[in-house]
Amino acid sequence: MKKTIKSLAILVFAVVVTSAFTNYKGEKKQVKIESSKVVWKGYKVLGSHEGTVQLKSGVLEFDNDKLTGGEFVIDMTSLVSTDLEGKDSKPKLEAHLKSDDFFGVEKYPTSSLVFTKVKASGKNAYDVTGDLTIKGKTHAVTFTMSIYGSKATASLKIDRTKFDIQYASSNFFDNLKEKAIYDEFDIVADLEF
Repeated sequence: MKKTIKSLAILVFAVVVTSAFTNYKGEKKQVKIESSKVVWKGYKVLGSHEGTVQLKSGVLEFDNDKLTGGEFVIDMTSLVSTDLEGKDSKPKLEAHLKSDDFFGVEKYPTSSLVFTKVKASGKNAYDVTGDLTIKGKTHAVTFTMSIYGSKATASLKIDRTKFDIQYASSNFFDNLKEKAIYDEFDIVADLEF
């Protein structure tokens, strides 16, 4: 009798495991770099600046059309300003953002984001937690991602000081007044896959 119950338990376990793997329809979808766009916006006391940065690679993972994961590499050397023009101000800002005061792109040419938790929050929406690495430092970020067909959008608010970017932060320097730059900046990603 014990052998029969044990055999039956093993059979049930085997059927459950086989069924789980048979029903899994995991799929990795490559993000189309050339048709995707990542926009950044930083804020200071007297205004703001914005621009773009290019993805180096990106993949979204799905199980039966439900988002389950993702991983992105950002090319920090591609960072540009789109709100300035001219021979002086635009290149000056871009060079400063790429310097060690900000993203230090010579030493850290890429940043990355790896999803660690994905939870459906609506028909096409997901609450995502991920490990964001900038300048060799990794911290968790949370954001909402929406998926519509072969397109995805996400907005992130990032505290730059967690990644050792303290330049002109009033949390680290006194008497900055109108020269202060706010710690948080925004990233808006429109992705196609």
